[in-house]
Amino acid sequence: MESLKIATAQFETRDNDKAYNLSVIREICSKASGEGAQVVAFHECSVCGYTFAKELSREELLAIAEPIPSGKSTQTLISIAKEFNITLLAGFFEKDSNDNIYKAQICVDGNGLKAKYRKLHPFINPHILPGDRYVVFDIKGWKCGILICYDNNIIENVRATKLLGADIIFMPHVTMCTLSPRPGAGLVDPALWEKRDADPTTLRQEFDGLKGRSWLMKWLPARAYDNAVYVVFSNPIGKDYNEIKNGCSMILDPFGDILAECRKLGDDYVTATLIPEKLTQAGGHRYLNARRPELYADIISQPHTSVQKVAWLTEE
Repeated sequence: MESLKIATAQFETRDNDKAYNLSVIREICSKASGEGAQVVAFHECSVCGYTFAKELSREELLAIAEPIPSGKSTQTLISIAKEFNITLLAGFFEKDSNDNIYKAQICVDGNGLKAKYRKLHPFINPHILPGDRYVVFDIKGWKCGILICYDNNIIENVRATKLLGADIIFMPHVTMCTLSPRPGAGLVDPALWEKRDADPTTLRQEFDGLKGRSWLMKWLPARAYDNAVYVVFSNPIGKDYNEIKNGCSMILDPFGDILAECRKLGDDYVTATLIPEKLTQAGGHRYLNARRPELYADIISQPHTSVQKVAWLTEE
């Protein structure tokens, strides 16, 4: 297994403007591939926008959702991947042949669809159904998985994806800067985003504090460290419907260290080179080998009724 150069991106998505969003995806892929990136990863619903979907009826959501791989967005992403000779990950709402709706993230290259993952814990709209399986696939000899946003907050999902063989987990999000009972949490004033050129300091303070990055750093490095995996985190920046998102897309290694992070107050991407040696050098590799599942297999698999409560949706 050889080293792999990956880019993760952030950009301000336009609600239900696939043509614009795909044009930004293409532009970032062009630039990143020019710097040698072999893989480019984008955030959750990067093709169509995300939070605006909470207001949509089933019929409106179906009008936006697309089949995979025959839909136009998948085919456009494949053409972008082919044009720049890269592997590309992006997301949008999917509908199947029975008009069931899912939150999908796909991985494509110039040859077509490599993988499709459906969010296990969707919540933005009650008409979106949960996925029912983990996905592990190959990119240039590396085993990769995908977990979308809330999926990563249930730690069993990350461990299960690792145990299925994943060396890299792509974690597309639309997160941070939302209402929550968590101390320090809250929304970012849209006026601060509009004044970002004149007053970047105040906006950066909001983005990097407990509303945003400081909260992320409580748990994201742990997912990489505990499971000895590379984590590719992608998140939008700027206006997302009636919220402001703080970006900070980043790549972490199996030690939980940040290899590269977007720091611009705008559209951006960063690249990092992943080397296979870290997968076994990291402490998480030793801890995985030391597991004693006979002690807790029955505990973890006890029957449980899933109750998903999203603070910001409830409080709003």
